[in-house]
Amino acid sequence: MARYTGPSTKIARKFGEPIFGSDKYFEKRNFPPGQHGLAAKRKKSKDYAMQLKEKQKVKYMYGVLERQFHNTYAKACRLEGQKGENLIMLLESRLDNIVYRMGIAPTRAAARQLVSHNHITLNGVVCSIPSTQVKAGDTIAVRERSKSLEVIQNSVASVTKYSWIDFDTKTLVGKFLNVPTRTEIPENINEQLIVDLYSK
Repeated sequence: MARYTGPSTKIARKFGEPIFGSDKYFEKRNFPPGQHGLAAKRKKSKDYAMQLKEKQKVKYMYGVLERQFHNTYAKACRLEGQKGENLIMLLESRLDNIVYRMGIAPTRAAARQLVSHNHITLNGVVCSIPSTQVKAGDTIAVRERSKSLEVIQNSVASVTKYSWIDFDTKTLVGKFLNVPTRTEIPENINEQLIVDLYSK
């Protein structure tokens, strides 16, 4: 199966939380999808089911395919420190995620599209690979010809500030100051479940 392009609210309802960001439709129907979503008495999930669900949630959240995710986990295992935290740090350091965190795009999917369509520069050079690992001190900017795009202008109008990113909403130039610590990342992720899954 290739990258998921279907309704995002359906996936958010499956996991019981708005994993793709603010979602007014999820707020109206925050119960599992399907005919028996409200009435079904869900069985208590086993350990494996919970671990798999957490991994799938993170994959959907960051828009990463299975092989990419497995390779990222393997890379996290080779780094010093805790595997789970290293995994989240690597996912957070992806170029498409940084573009999303800066507020240039409203969602990670939109950020990925902006990157792959050559609208974003990394250290002054056009970069069209969403999975590029951004290092501390790198500069990310919107290309001059792309600054007038409606999607960018609308998104920049409501930017959320993060301590590890410095972004100028007027020039549309930002700097990745440092890799965030686990406690700084707002997403509700239990990375230990993913580590347990891959440790089997």
